[in-house]
Amino acid sequence: MTNSKEVTGWNFDNSYARIPEVFFSSQNPSPVSSPEMVIFNSPLAVSLGLNAKELNGESGTAVFAGNAIPKGASPLAQAYAGHQFGHFTMLGDGRAVLLGEQLTPSGERFDIQLKGSGRTPYSRGGDGRAALGPMLREYIISEAMHGLRIPTTRSLAVVTTGESIVRETLLPGAILTRVASSHIRVGTFQYAANWGTVQDLRVLADYAIKRHYPGIEADGTNENKYLLFLQEVIKRQASLVAKWELVGFIHGVMNTDNMTISGESIDYGPCAFMDIYDPATVFSSIDREGRYAYGNQPYIAGWNLARLAETLLPLLHEKDEEAIEIAQGAIGEYNDLYFSNYFAGMRAKLGLFNEEKDDETLIKDLLNIMKEYKADYTNTFRALTFDKPEDTALSGKEEFQAWYKNWQERMNKQQESKEASQQLMRDVNPAVIPRNHRVEEALEAAVEKGDYSVMERLLSVLANPYAHSPEQEQYTTLPEHTNIPYRTFCGT
Repeated sequence: MTNSKEVTGWNFDNSYARIPEVFFSSQNPSPVSSPEMVIFNSPLAVSLGLNAKELNGESGTAVFAGNAIPKGASPLAQAYAGHQFGHFTMLGDGRAVLLGEQLTPSGERFDIQLKGSGRTPYSRGGDGRAALGPMLREYIISEAMHGLRIPTTRSLAVVTTGESIVRETLLPGAILTRVASSHIRVGTFQYAANWGTVQDLRVLADYAIKRHYPGIEADGTNENKYLLFLQEVIKRQASLVAKWELVGFIHGVMNTDNMTISGESIDYGPCAFMDIYDPATVFSSIDREGRYAYGNQPYIAGWNLARLAETLLPLLHEKDEEAIEIAQGAIGEYNDLYFSNYFAGMRAKLGLFNEEKDDETLIKDLLNIMKEYKADYTNTFRALTFDKPEDTALSGKEEFQAWYKNWQERMNKQQESKEASQQLMRDVNPAVIPRNHRVEEALEAAVEKGDYSVMERLLSVLANPYAHSPEQEQYTTLPEHTNIPYRTFCGT
C-alpha cells in the first residue's frame, strides 16, 4: 500500500489508538481488485477540510477502497459488545476499519471509517465485505437524516470493488466511507465492563467525556463526573429518538451496539420511514416480534440507556447499593426528557408556540384519528401546514372535523399570528422524506442498471426537505397499494 498525497487535505489524529489496546486491533483494510467511485459527497468533503476535487478521482478512490492509506492514518478495528434483540454477545467491527480522526479547519474531530473493507479479528466467520445496495441505502438515508436536521453519521463516498460477494446470490461489492463524531457505542462500554478492567472502563469514560462532553471537566465542580456523563448521554438520546418519532423514522435494529455515546444516529441497515401512521409499524425482516417497532423506539432507547448505566456502576460509587441508586435516579429522568422533547416537537408541527394543559390530548386525538383512517403521516402534517385538510385521508370524517375545530380554537388562543404558525409548521414538517418506494427505485437503477441519476435526483430533493418547492411535489406521492408488506433487510 502507498501513501496518498498530502494535497488531498487529510489531517489525521489518532486519539482512539492511544487508549488501551483492549478496545481495538490494529488492522489495515484489505485491497480490492478494481475500485471505482460511484458517488462522492463534495460538500461534506469540503466541510472536513478535504480537497474535494482531488479526492473525487484516482487518489480518493484508492483511499476509499482501502488500497491506499492516507498519511497520518492509523487504521484499526474497534472492539465492542451489545444486546442484539435482547441477547448479549461479543461483537466488534467485523467489516469496518477506522482510518483515523480527521481534524477539520474549525478544530472539530471526525472518525473516517471504511465499511465493507475486509475481514478483521471480529469478523466471526464473515467475509468482511458489503454489497452495493445496502451501502447506497446508508448513503441515501444518512444524508436524508442530515437534511432533516437529525444528528447522524454521514456518508462521504461509495466505491465499488470490482469483486462479487456471496450472499443468497452473487452481489456487486462496495465500500462506504462513513463519517462520525465517533464510533463509541453503548456496546463499547458493555465490552469494557465485561472484558476489561475497571481502569479500562475509567479510561474509556474519561476519553468519551473529553471527546464529546468537554464541558463536564471544564465545569471544575466536585460533582460526580461519571454521573454527569450518564445524564448527558441520556439527554442526547432522549432528544434524538424524539426527532426520529417526529418524522416517522424507524431505525429497525436498535441494538445497544447501534446507540452512540455522541447522540448520533448510526447503522442504517433495515431502517425505513413510515407512510401510513401506525405505532406498530415494523419493516425489518428479522424483527418478527416487533421489538423495534415505531411505537416501541422510545422505550427501547430507555432500556439501552439502562444497560449503559449498569456498565458505569463501578465509577458512580464504590459501594454497589449507592451506585445502583445513583444510576436508577439518572435513568428515571429519561421518560420525562423524552416526552418533553416529543410533545414540544408535536406542538411545533401543529403551529403551537406555547404549552397548554390540553395539548397532549389534542395531539393524541389527531394521531388516533390518523391511525383509524390509515392516513399518511408526513402528508397529513404537510396538508395541515398549508391548511388543506381536504388533501388528507381524514377529509370529511366527523371525528377529524371536530378535532380540526378544536385545533383552530387552540391556535386562536395564542398571541402569534396565523402566518407565524404556518411558518413554524413549514420549518418542522418536511415536504419530503426518503419514501421507501423512491429509495428502492434509486437502488434498483444503480445496482441493476448502473444508473446513478435516479439516486442523485433523490438526494438533491432530500437535501432540503423543508423547502416545500415545486420540484419536491412528485416525491410526495404514495406508492401504489399492494397487499405485500414492505420489508427491509440488514445491510450485508
